[in-house]
Amino acid sequence: MNHYDVIIVGGGPAGLTAAIYAVRANMKTLILDRLAPGGQIINTNEIENYPGVGSINGAELAIKMFEHTQELGAEFDYKTVIEIEDLGKTKCIKCEEDSAQYSATAVIIAAGTSPRRLGIKGEEEFAGAGLSWCAICDGAQYKGKDVVVIGGGNSAVEESIFLASIVNKLTVITMFDLTADPKVCDKLRAMENVSIYPYQDILEFTGEEKLEGVRFKSTQEDQTEREVTCDGVFEYIGLEPCAAFCSSLGILNSHGFIEIDEQMQTKVTGIFGAGDINSKMLRQVVTACSDGAIAANTAAKYVERIKE
Repeated sequence: MNHYDVIIVGGGPAGLTAAIYAVRANMKTLILDRLAPGGQIINTNEIENYPGVGSINGAELAIKMFEHTQELGAEFDYKTVIEIEDLGKTKCIKCEEDSAQYSATAVIIAAGTSPRRLGIKGEEEFAGAGLSWCAICDGAQYKGKDVVVIGGGNSAVEESIFLASIVNKLTVITMFDLTADPKVCDKLRAMENVSIYPYQDILEFTGEEKLEGVRFKSTQEDQTEREVTCDGVFEYIGLEPCAAFCSSLGILNSHGFIEIDEQMQTKVTGIFGAGDINSKMLRQVVTACSDGAIAANTAAKYVERIKE
């Protein structure tokens, strides 16, 4: 079994930043991720609030971060982690593919989150067939067509702006009001082909052989019920932590996020959390990178103590 000073589970901004800091601390470092490096940002059309780069495509930023880790010598492997076993001074990381196992002195969990689903009628039937969670991936096929976006947070509004620039008509349906940064909300509201319905309860996705529309109902006093016809729907209603593989460690809160201290240490010595999977107030690329840097720095000190 290959042994590493630190294994980083997750190749998003938090994990990649942790790898940069870990290698620079002279630790033998491995990144494990079942998907392409970059995490959620590879599905983001435009990032405008990462310091020093202005406006950049999410996939482009992800590639730059990953290339940085490779230039420094961090290892990367496409693996799905299914369990982390605490063996005291050694941690065993078990993977789905070929029952692969790795050992490490320290583990940084930076597995991120996945899109939350509504759990309503039609969602499973039309998933991947008219219903998507990635505008940058699937938006081009709706050029000149009518599209619905569900959600009012930063991701929903930013991706709505991108979609509105290529589709015929965009309808935004939110369960509350728009809660994204005021500047981007104003930009979306000013677009002529955009209609916004705040304070709505999404009832179902309609259609027979293909997705045809969205039925929803006002949560205000009038309780008006509407149905909007469309060719595609994009859901942005929040994120769920990808933390099932570490549920046996006792480091998760009631919502499934990792509880950490200010040094990114969990209650299990030698296991650290970083990025969106942590219980925290703000989930942005810059805060994920900060978490990764802190986690790697703390892990390096821990590994040094173990080796003494």
